Amino acid sequence: MAEQIRVVTLNCWGLKYVSKDRHERVAAIASALARSDYDIIALQEIWVEADYSEIRDRVVSRLPYTKLFHSGALGAGLGILTKWPIIATSMTPYSLVGEPTDAFGGDWFVGKGVGSVTIMHPVLGPVQLFVTHFCAKGGESGPEYNRTYRLVNAWEFAKVTRQAAEMGRYVIAMGDFNSIPTSLPMNVVLNHAGLIDSWAISHAHIPPPSGMLSPMEGVLNYGVTADSPLNSYRDSEPSGDPIVRRYQGKRLDYILFRHPSPNGSNDHLPRLTCRDSQVVFTDSIPGNSCSYSDHFGVEATLVIDTQAEGKQDDLASLKDTSAVWFNSPSELSSNAITEMMSAFNTSYRMSQDRSRKELIIFGTSILALIGLIIGSAWVIVPWLNPIFVLLVIYLSWQATTKLYEGFIFGNWERKALQNVIEELELYKQVLASQAPHDW
Repeated sequence: MAEQIRVVTLNCWGLKYVSKDRHERVAAIASALARSDYDIIALQEIWVEADYSEIRDRVVSRLPYTKLFHSGALGAGLGILTKWPIIATSMTPYSLVGEPTDAFGGDWFVGKGVGSVTIMHPVLGPVQLFVTHFCAKGGESGPEYNRTYRLVNAWEFAKVTRQAAEMGRYVIAMGDFNSIPTSLPMNVVLNHAGLIDSWAISHAHIPPPSGMLSPMEGVLNYGVTADSPLNSYRDSEPSGDPIVRRYQGKRLDYILFRHPSPNGSNDHLPRLTCRDSQVVFTDSIPGNSCSYSDHFGVEATLVIDTQAEGKQDDLASLKDTSAVWFNSPSELSSNAITEMMSAFNTSYRMSQDRSRKELIIFGTSILALIGLIIGSAWVIVPWLNPIFVLLVIYLSWQATTKLYEGFIFGNWERKALQNVIEELELYKQVLASQAPHDW
């Protein structure tokens, strides 16, 4: 029997005080994982350490090597549990994750990024595992600059996963990418990093939907993991999103993998392929009517073929999915790079305009404060004093917030965008110089 690696990823929706039925759901997730045969578990939105500990304690006899990643004020919410020894770990926060004034979105306060552990597999050797959770803001419709932060996440994620493969490691990447398969962020992830989508390759025979799907068909055939009518936490009102209506939800959660980059000395390495991938955690938790999470999970069975030499027919079948089995690296198209740079340049200009307006509000608030302080000396009606105090408090808050948002965060945001724009410009130049007639 061929060696295999069983992988699962799940967004646990574990926000303290916010997520519904959290204690019951985490306990059910822990029990389900304890009964499973997974070799690698990737978790997202596991914000409460006690919840992570509950899951870890239930699976530790089978998966003794674990890592909870720490980042941001409230944590990264990311964890990996594995059967094989961990020899290295890292946490790379994303440079743009949200705005400080978007308290309800919360991305600014948590440490969204990409966590990784390197394990020592008995057949493959060093394998680098990645877990991530992209920003959700921006949806799927409208101009691409609405999803600038998610695009930055995708670029930075693709860079670190690509670097791992260039170091001669197998890569398995898992998580909630908050992006549908045809989106630009997933284009960046798959093509710049040369990653293979386990669901896509194991369901390549499924044609696009030609009519109205049932919710179960959306899950079984199209990998829907979010916004499914089968999930108890979905809004009961009909969705106005055309993607949700067509597929009965969205596929936002992925298990991706790739081979080390070819370097002339690793031509006969074992080959990693996907035998099967399924959506899991679709039922209600035992004894309750609620779902395990607001997302479904994804599992994949990756098979290790140590006799891969000479299987050119099988290799050719992967050519349209990834270039990792060939001597040329996977790269972004010129159109994708142009679209990314257009989105980033537009966001840069919008950031400048927003900062200018916020600094004007800051200056106006300061002038109003000075006027109130001076004017209060001539107020002789006692009942006006509390109103003056409230106005002073409000204007002080407004001035402080707009100064921070307009100056500190505005510059932070633009510096991050400038870095990515310059990286893309250099990347485009290098590609053009390497293949001036073909690219």
